[in-house]
Amino acid sequence: MATKVQSLARPVSEQRAILGPTGNRVRASEDPKRKTEGPKKPKKPAPKIPEPVIRNNASVDSSCSSESSTSSAASAKRMENSIRSVTAKRNGVKNMKVVPHASAEILEASPMNSGPIKRCDWITPTSDPLYITFHDEEWGVPVYDDRKLFELLVFSQALAELSWPAILSKRDIFRHLFDNFDISSVSQFTEKKLLSLKVNGSLLLSEPKLRAIVENAKQMLKVQQEFGSFSNYCWNFVNHAPVRNGFRYARQVPVKTPKAELISKDLMQKGFRCVGPTVVYSFMQVSGIVNDHLLTCFRYQQCNADAKKDLKPKIEEMKN
Repeated sequence: MATKVQSLARPVSEQRAILGPTGNRVRASEDPKRKTEGPKKPKKPAPKIPEPVIRNNASVDSSCSSESSTSSAASAKRMENSIRSVTAKRNGVKNMKVVPHASAEILEASPMNSGPIKRCDWITPTSDPLYITFHDEEWGVPVYDDRKLFELLVFSQALAELSWPAILSKRDIFRHLFDNFDISSVSQFTEKKLLSLKVNGSLLLSEPKLRAIVENAKQMLKVQQEFGSFSNYCWNFVNHAPVRNGFRYARQVPVKTPKAELISKDLMQKGFRCVGPTVVYSFMQVSGIVNDHLLTCFRYQQCNADAKKDLKPKIEEMKN
C-alpha cells in the first residue's frame, strides 16, 4: 500500500491585538509550527507587487503608527497631569491649569477670580453705573464726618420722592444748591433762597422737604453744641460700633427697625422734621451705622474690616 503522508492538521492561529509602544494594532501571530514535510511541489514565482503600491501601503502604515503613537503619548500626559493635580491638592498647592506648549497658568483660589463679583441682590447687570459704584464704594461704609452725614440724611429724605439712581445723577446739583452741604450755611437759607432751589424751572424737591432740610440744619447745630458733633450723637445709639445684621436674602432686609424708631423719635423731639423710622433706617444703612450688605455680597466683609480699622481712633476722638 502506498504510504499515506500524515499531517498534523491544526487550526490556524487567530489574529490578536498587540499593545506596543505605537499603540494597538492588529497583526498576524508568529509563523505556525512547521508541518510534517510531504512531497515537495515546485514553487510558483510570487506575483510582483508594483512599487507604487508598496510605497502607498508603507505610507499608510507609517501614518497610522504615528497617529497611534501620538494618541498613546497624549493619554500618558493626561494621566501624569491628573496625578500631579491630586498630589498638589493634598499638599495644599494652588491649582494649576495646563495649557498647550508646556506653559502653565496659575489660577488663584479666591472668590474674585472664581467668577463675576457677587453683589447685593438689588444690584443687577442692568443697574445704573453710578448706582453700582455707590454700592461698591460708599453704601454701608461707616461715616463720621458731620457734613457728610448731613448730605446722606438729605439723600435719605429725598428717597421719598426720588430713587437712588436719580439722586446720584443729581448729586452735583444737590451739592451746588446746598452750598456743598455746609450745615451753618444751609441753616441760614431764607424763604426766597429756598424757593430758588430749582432745576430746569422745577424745584429740586417738594417745598415741605426743602423746608425740612433747612430746619434740620438748624437743629443739627444745636446737636453739635450738646454732643460735640452730630456724628457722636448718631453713633451713641449703637455704642459706636456698626450693627451687622448678616442677612442672606434681600427679602430679609427690613425697611425699619426698633432702633430706627428710637432714633426717629429722639430726632423729632429735638425738632427735626421728615425723619420717620423708614428715613432714619435708610440713613443708618447708607452711613454705615448698620451694615446691611448681604452675606453673599463682597462688600459685607470689606465694610466690617473698614469699621474695625476706624473704630479705635474714632472712639478715642469722640471721648476727647
